[in-house]
Amino acid sequence: MASTPDTIAQLRSRMAGMQDGMPRLPLETHPALAGLVQLRAGGSYAVDSAGLALALVAGPSRAGGWCAVVGVSDFGAEAAVALGVDLTRTVLVPDPGDQWLEVTAALVDVATVVLVQPQGRVPERVAERLGARLRKRSAALVVLGDWPRAEVRLTTREPSWSGLGSGHGHLRARRVLVEVQRGAAPPRRGALWFPAEDQTYRRAEEVLAPAAEVVAAS
Repeated sequence: MASTPDTIAQLRSRMAGMQDGMPRLPLETHPALAGLVQLRAGGSYAVDSAGLALALVAGPSRAGGWCAVVGVSDFGAEAAVALGVDLTRTVLVPDPGDQWLEVTAALVDVATVVLVQPQGRVPERVAERLGARLRKRSAALVVLGDWPRAEVRLTTREPSWSGLGSGHGHLRARRVLVEVQRGAAPPRRGALWFPAEDQTYRRAEEVLAPAAEVVAAS
């Protein structure tokens, strides 16, 4: 017989996988983020770093899905490819101007995941409407910046570079601590090589998180 904590964890997982009566299907998540966050259709994810945003987009792209990038004028194609983004199935709209919301909403209808960098503050009602559209179309939204209705927020902390000596050498690897916050739940934390010396993107150590937290809840 399952214990009370186990039962609660199972119920939380099932609730996280449902929204408005529709199944919240898991999407492919980049291996570097496995165990930290589970990308789901209908979800919105706010990130503070372009690298993390691309990593979230890379999961569905690697699995064969279409992706879209809106309002990211300095989109790094080389970094995107290194993370696994297939540019042949990526729609780029670097400068949508004041129409960024309309463009994003239209692309949600056809893409598995949409990365957007909003222009200015986003009202709650706008985020709510777009969230409903995400759930209806089974798409995921990755926001570079703040988003009032974000279900999960990813933040990079304590960046450090390796490779430089005393007046010699060059930067070879970057290590960051990623913190993943979902609502009021305790955050999950994990160190990543972003990138490692071999230019791959992977975990630097085990995830640091409360034992009772449910990974699938994100």
